[in-house]
Amino acid sequence: MLRTILMVDDDQKTRNLLKAYLEKQQYEVRSAHDGASFLAEFERFRDKLSLVILDVMLPDTDGFTLCKTVRSQSSVPIIMLTASADDTDRIVGLELGADDYIAKPYNPRELLARIKAIQRRMQVGSSGPARYLRFGAFSMDLTERLLRNAQGERVILTSMDFNLLRFFAEHAGETLDRSRLMEQTRGRDLGPLDRSLDVQVSRLRQRLQDDGRQPDLIKTVRGSGYVFSADVTSHTEA
Repeated sequence: MLRTILMVDDDQKTRNLLKAYLEKQQYEVRSAHDGASFLAEFERFRDKLSLVILDVMLPDTDGFTLCKTVRSQSSVPIIMLTASADDTDRIVGLELGADDYIAKPYNPRELLARIKAIQRRMQVGSSGPARYLRFGAFSMDLTERLLRNAQGERVILTSMDFNLLRFFAEHAGETLDRSRLMEQTRGRDLGPLDRSLDVQVSRLRQRLQDDGRQPDLIKTVRGSGYVFSADVTSHTEA
């Protein structure tokens, strides 16, 4: 598995400390001090990256803009770092395609735990001989972790979006409560005011073009959670 991380933070002390800490954990770390240097490094190492860490506040741009740029070109996992106590930054980041967020100041061990949680979810392979799940106009390749539409075009999903969609598809017809879904996508409990799961479901609906007032695939069950209402079939060949 790739273990190359690209991070951007304008604080040199923070960059150096985090780089040293992650390298002790056997990661290769590339670092950048602003948006321009980050994009240059991203272009250079894009195919080798296993994860990207974006600071929200940067001198020449912001992490949201970088997140949008990265997500338009790659499905590499993204963790956002925000110094804001307001949930707005976190929600915006998730809407733009970030996989997780962590508030500053943070303990490097917590960040490492988030990184490992994302990697564990990405390593999960198919639990049976079937490689493909098909529903509606879509086909999921569980081995390559790809989603394609009826035209065979790739639908860009974050790693957690893919995991959430897979969990929905593998439990089609079941009413899944929000806490259970949160555990599957974030690896942690759902806080009483945490809207991140709802943001992620909304984003997934948009990717599936299922975001109308009456979605066909992911339906809301008032007071309970969500249900994936599509007819899902399993296949060993494309």
